Amino acid sequence: MNLESPKVKVEKSQQEVFNFLKNIENFEKIMPESIEKFEMLDQQSFLFQLKGMPVIKLRLKEITSPNQVILAAASDKLPFTLTGNIEAIDENSSEVQLVFEGDFNSMMAMMIKNPIKKFIATLSENLSKI
Repeated sequence: MNLESPKVKVEKSQQEVFNFLKNIENFEKIMPESIEKFEMLDQQSFLFQLKGMPVIKLRLKEITSPNQVILAAASDKLPFTLTGNIEAIDENSSEVQLVFEGDFNSMMAMMIKNPIKKFIATLSENLSKI
C-alpha cells in the first residue's frame, strides 16, 4: 500500500525542515489532536497512539541531508515506512510531502487505508505551520 500526503509549503528553508524532521522528538508537535500517547524511547525511536488505534513504534531508519527523512515501524507485525521528502522552493521556503509505504494483506489495507491517509494529511498540514 502506497499513500501520499498532499504537498505542503513550509515557510522554512529545506535545511530547517530537514533538521526539524530528523529530530524525532518534534513529531509530537505535528501529531493530530486525537493523540492519546507519545513517548520518546531513545534518540532514534518513539511510540505513539491515536484514539481507537494500537500503539505504534517508529524508529529513524535513514536520513539523506537535506531532502529526506525515513521512519520505519519498529515492529514486523505492521511493516511500513513513513518518508518525508523535502524540496527547496527558495532559500526561505520548501515543499514537503509525506509518503507512507506498507506491506499489508488486502483486508488489513482496506481497514487502515482511510485512517492512515487522514493521519499523514494531518501531519503534513501541521508541518506547514512549524
